[in-house]
Amino acid sequence: MKRLGLILLRIFTAFDWPLLLVLVLFAALGLTVMHSAVGSTDWRFAEQSRNFIIAFFAMWIMALVPPQTLMKLALPFYVLGIVLLLGVEFAGETSKGATRWLNLGFTRIQPSEMMKIAVPMMLAWYFQRHEGQVRIRDFLVAALMLVAPFGLIVLQPDLGTALLVFGAGFFVIYFAGLSFKLLVPAVLVGVIAIGTLVYYEDQLCEPDVDWVVLHDYQKHRVCTLLNPSSDPLGKGFHTIQSMIAVGSGGLYGKGYMQGTQTHLDFIPERTTDFIFAVYAEEFGLYGGVALLVLYSLLIARGLAIASRCGNQFGRLLAGSMTMMMFIYVFVNVGMVTGILPVVGVPLPFMSYGGTALLTMGVAFGIMMSISRAKPVKA
Repeated sequence: MKRLGLILLRIFTAFDWPLLLVLVLFAALGLTVMHSAVGSTDWRFAEQSRNFIIAFFAMWIMALVPPQTLMKLALPFYVLGIVLLLGVEFAGETSKGATRWLNLGFTRIQPSEMMKIAVPMMLAWYFQRHEGQVRIRDFLVAALMLVAPFGLIVLQPDLGTALLVFGAGFFVIYFAGLSFKLLVPAVLVGVIAIGTLVYYEDQLCEPDVDWVVLHDYQKHRVCTLLNPSSDPLGKGFHTIQSMIAVGSGGLYGKGYMQGTQTHLDFIPERTTDFIFAVYAEEFGLYGGVALLVLYSLLIARGLAIASRCGNQFGRLLAGSMTMMMFIYVFVNVGMVTGILPVVGVPLPFMSYGGTALLTMGVAFGIMMSISRAKPVKA
């Protein structure tokens, strides 16, 4: 009886309860919106319910893993990820023009997903080893560790996942002490590039102009963002229809299961990348703001966990996981509302898909593990 009590105590103390409460609310909301998006409790709704259960157990298991163990796993996990990405490059399976999957015989995996966790773990471990004596050379080494998987994922091509991996890794480097002054040149280059693109849009978006650094479909996505009406029934269809759905929701929305853009099949990929359009059409501006407040609560709790952590590894890793969530939300909502190009980034806990849910479950499990560590003494 005493042993059972200890087991139950360990189970319940593994969770960060404020974080868990918000995640449970997201699970209920995500399944509710999924039910509306598919119009019933069909196989997609049933699979998404199963995906939430799997993600929950993955989160619980990771919450039980001590941060010290995570540190020991960081290097082999990162090396395994790089090896698998190389395997995809030379022997991966191609589907819909992209080579992202690796067949291991008994199962098929997408190694780029694991790098969303492996890269920040590796970088946090590296800076933990150099705590108190970080030099410019260390930032350069960390940048190489980040650029290697980023480049391999871009080659697949999978720009959406590559951006998430890059973002998660970048925030580890930034939180480790990277001076903002070193980022100013990169920001200036970005501003100049965007300004040039907007000013010379007509010339640069001509069909015979090769952008060199981007694939043709990526070029079309950027050009469509600048002028969706240039191809309203082709490349611009996704953006135009999602913006119509979001705008038609008004302040209060059309009501649950009452979205015309959704149920007349105008919104493309309405269960995955564009599920925010489904939500905004039915729940309106107020519902959209409420959803963003929920995401803000998750981000605030994650940053609180990072600030309370007693070691560099946990602090950097929790901060990175939290900011990865921010990138997910910012990019998805941005592309649905037409302020960012469509890059195939799901909305956390809302979009259909087991892989993304599992990744987020592992990420929040890691944060719960870190939250159990002793806080820094004042």
